[in-house]
Amino acid sequence: MAALQQQQQRRDRIRLMLLLTPGLLWLVLFFALPLVIIVVYSFMTNDALGRVVYQPTLDNYITIFTQSLYVNAYWRSIWTSVLTTVICLLLGYPLALFIARSPQRWRMPLLMLILIPFWTNFLVRIYAWQIILANNGLINGLLEIIGVGRLSLINNEGATLIGLIYGELPFMVLPLYAAIDRFDFTLMEAAADLGASRVQAFLRIMLPMTMPGIVAGSVLVFIPTLGQFVVSELLGGAKVDYLGNLIQRLFLRANPINWPLGSAMAVLMMIVLLVLIMLYFRATTEEER
Repeated sequence: MAALQQQQQRRDRIRLMLLLTPGLLWLVLFFALPLVIIVVYSFMTNDALGRVVYQPTLDNYITIFTQSLYVNAYWRSIWTSVLTTVICLLLGYPLALFIARSPQRWRMPLLMLILIPFWTNFLVRIYAWQIILANNGLINGLLEIIGVGRLSLINNEGATLIGLIYGELPFMVLPLYAAIDRFDFTLMEAAADLGASRVQAFLRIMLPMTMPGIVAGSVLVFIPTLGQFVVSELLGGAKVDYLGNLIQRLFLRANPINWPLGSAMAVLMMIVLLVLIMLYFRATTEEER
């Protein structure tokens, strides 16, 4: 009897290993191995032709923390990510509240309007914004008709911010809608009956109870914005260096290319994002997520 049980347990372990093997291979080949290569390269240097020299050094990290080009790129990227997240929150919260308070039959069509842009490639949508903001584009054409005159709307930081907000806003609205939809609005009526104003009821009851949606939306907006480089290239004209642009340039377009320095920048960016994700998990419970 014991021998049969051991044989069955062995078969179960073999079956479990066979089920896990494809997933483990995928993780090792496409996540763990590239991550190890990036971390190892970040401690190497390169020669005059851009080839990686396997000589351990901390020069790349010292360069990042001492040269203003890289320090400013980090602060500028973090500031732009924070600004994008705050604006998306200010725009997304009323929008999510409007959808959640709409009649039941309108909620799904309104959510579909939020999701429809995802049916089109993000790059194509940013090219569309190029047409809208161009000197001969739609907005400048309207401004000229009403006599305001043409404005410089593209190839600047403002155009980059518009593109980032446009691209990330749905990632703020959807978790906010999920949080607000679960909120019991009779609590607001109870607060009003007890003498609280609408602002007090919102700040003391609704805002804290929808905080998991705010935190989730903020994380979902902040993380992709920090490494974004397509928007700043196409709408910002690559005139201002952000983290994503610098990493792309070091890997592909610098003369010579500098993979070790680009790897060090990528590793530091991952550490920043990892800290934020850990704070998110500490601030929310599994049920709230």
